Amino acid sequence: MIKNITCIAFLISYTITAQTFNKTKIDSLFTLLEANNQGMGSISIYKEGKQVYKNSIGYLDLENTIKANEKTKYRIGSITKTFTATMIMQLVDEKKLSLETLLSDYFPEVSNANKITIEHMLRHRSGLFNLTEDENFMKWMLVPNTRKQMMDRIVKRKVDFQPDEKTTYSNTNYLLLSYIAEEIEGKTYAEILESRIIKPLGLKRTGYGKKINTKDNEALSYVRENSKWKLVENQTDMSVPIGAGSIVSTPTELNSFYTSLFSGKLVSKASLEKMMDTSTGMGIGLGGETFFDKQAYGHNGGIDGFQSLTLYVPEDKITISYMGNGVVMSPNNCIVNVLKSYYDKEYKLPKFDGPIELKTEALDLYLGIYTSESFPFQITITKKDTVLIADAKDGPTFPLVGYTKDGFKSDRAGALLNFHPTENKMILELNGNKATFIRK
Repeated sequence: MIKNITCIAFLISYTITAQTFNKTKIDSLFTLLEANNQGMGSISIYKEGKQVYKNSIGYLDLENTIKANEKTKYRIGSITKTFTATMIMQLVDEKKLSLETLLSDYFPEVSNANKITIEHMLRHRSGLFNLTEDENFMKWMLVPNTRKQMMDRIVKRKVDFQPDEKTTYSNTNYLLLSYIAEEIEGKTYAEILESRIIKPLGLKRTGYGKKINTKDNEALSYVRENSKWKLVENQTDMSVPIGAGSIVSTPTELNSFYTSLFSGKLVSKASLEKMMDTSTGMGIGLGGETFFDKQAYGHNGGIDGFQSLTLYVPEDKITISYMGNGVVMSPNNCIVNVLKSYYDKEYKLPKFDGPIELKTEALDLYLGIYTSESFPFQITITKKDTVLIADAKDGPTFPLVGYTKDGFKSDRAGALLNFHPTENKMILELNGNKATFIRK
């Protein structure tokens, strides 16, 4: 389950119009990605509630050469949180719960439960320890877990900080919210999801995840190692993440869900406005920031090798979802390339040349702390042996590979960094936007 989604705020800078849509250009991008083994997955774009583009590349089952298609299901990881937050806000609308309700009303044994509210958990401001950082997580995530087993792990942990002190992403928040919904409804999370989201929206390929079944057009996941795709054999048992990351879906049905949410079909106007309020760092089940006088909302997800991203831009009424079961080019970077083509901006198809190998002493030219007036993160450039590393303060850390003289990139982060050492300057290209950084 991936933590940081701040960079989604830099994805879109132009309004989509029917005149600028160029399906052939976008098709060319995905043909290139597939031919160069830069990804396997599916994408869908909605405009005003209608699908205007879809595509799938690669295989849902590589061993049996079964190609992915628009109905292929993927594990969506933390995008599940948007579903969970929506169902919690429905309970609030129905006055079965309030945002001020204390965690102690349901689980008083949890540390600080008498201070932590439902809203604190929804906004990741509870201070609760993130269970996915447990030292034994990689072992117990693979087997069925009872609520008691999960609660025992939560109860033994002290809080990391006091409620409402700061925003720090913790999957524990949404696990507990799942249990609270189950307590209120007297149903399992899967049953609540079915009755509150799936049936009302008529979703056919969305649901609570089980063991992956390729015969049901469900994708396995892969990682790229030594120029070959390698199957990710370990599968998280969905009793572990529940409302933090258990859902499977398709890009088309994710777009349908997000479009319905933002059009007011699932929660009240007041609740939707609260969900969209990101003033404390995150919304309720959503992330988003203002840029170029536009606002985008969404969530990303990562689980067992799957990576995904869904975005909604209210001003333009567009929704875009990308799900990957084999990721080299990140979902962020993929979507940026799609949107460059979609908006008919000045655009060249990406090149996938091999990395430039540099000696460790050659990297010293680029080391230092870089700041920018137009970018929210201070970036520290360090090195480890022959690898340059970018560390964004309060943001992601990612290794870089050289692709040209003084130029480095991270396909995972979707970032290009072009250095001008003699000027103590660095130009960051992230999600189709440029920012100039000065070295301190």
